[in-house]
Amino acid sequence: MAWVGKRGVFFSVFAAVLVWALQNSPAPTLSPQLREWKQSGKFFSHGEFKVFYHDEAGKGRVNDVVLCIHGFPTSSHDWVKVWGGLQGRFGRVIASDLLGFGLSDKPLDHNYSIFEQASIIERLLEMLEVKEVYILSHDYGDTVALELLRRFLDRQKSSDKSAAQLKIRSVCLMNGGFLPETITFQWGQYLLTTSLGPYLSRLSSLFSFSFRRGISKVYGPDTKPSPAEFDDMRTLLRWNDGHLALGSISQYQNERVAHRERWVEAVQQSTVPVHLIYGPADPVNTPVLLDRYRELFPRATDTVLNNKIGHYPHVEDPESVLTAFFKFLGYVDRSKQSSTAGKT
Repeated sequence: MAWVGKRGVFFSVFAAVLVWALQNSPAPTLSPQLREWKQSGKFFSHGEFKVFYHDEAGKGRVNDVVLCIHGFPTSSHDWVKVWGGLQGRFGRVIASDLLGFGLSDKPLDHNYSIFEQASIIERLLEMLEVKEVYILSHDYGDTVALELLRRFLDRQKSSDKSAAQLKIRSVCLMNGGFLPETITFQWGQYLLTTSLGPYLSRLSSLFSFSFRRGISKVYGPDTKPSPAEFDDMRTLLRWNDGHLALGSISQYQNERVAHRERWVEAVQQSTVPVHLIYGPADPVNTPVLLDRYRELFPRATDTVLNNKIGHYPHVEDPESVLTAFFKFLGYVDRSKQSSTAGKT
């Protein structure tokens, strides 16, 4: 019994030291690609916090601006494979790291919310003097996009026309759980949404292998991230101790349930075109999402990619995403011309 007691003390001390060491281990250094991404971007202030963003000119019409909103748990660097293609079509391409993500600040005891993320984006666009945007979003960013759409629709109904307000020209979503009844949670995802989430995320550095496995699992079978791509994702996750905030950020899943009708009605009542680009090999947003989307939003459109494309279409198959997005934009332009002609 004495030996059992001593062994128990030994393993308890060993585990405590291991947890402390992993929680306080230095964050990975930025790769050359991430250093270049950081150097070519800027920061702006949201209260006491710094938010990272990119705002780059393109070859399109000056007033054609695309806003890219990334997903969970990654960053604006997700858009790098479609960035050049977007610059070829738009006059400006804008993307930010949402608060708690990427190179932005990641306060640990913050009450993260979709509503705040939308307000931060509105403030950024106001600072950049952007009046109209096309939105391209993914995952978590889909819900932020729908909140921006909801606000735009509310402004259209308002009698207060005294101030210039952001106009949305179209919304293009990708593989997001904006219909919470369709989500198939991975075990780790579910735990992060519970009251244990903020505590479990503090131990997340213990489970680097499970993060890698979890990320790989949501990709298609032939489009897994390379070791370098995975390292960049993990580096940006751990930047500013972001892995410790995952549990707090993950409460957005509960927001999706609480405010489902607000965001569903935004699409149903939308006065601008809404489209979904969908990777069907997604174990989280299975084809049930596509079926429910078509059922709830008969006026909205969609593009289904190759059946081996998973949760990150713009990373796994950037050319097909650009093709689908630009085809949708052609429809948007024709709709606008038709509406204008009807008013003459």
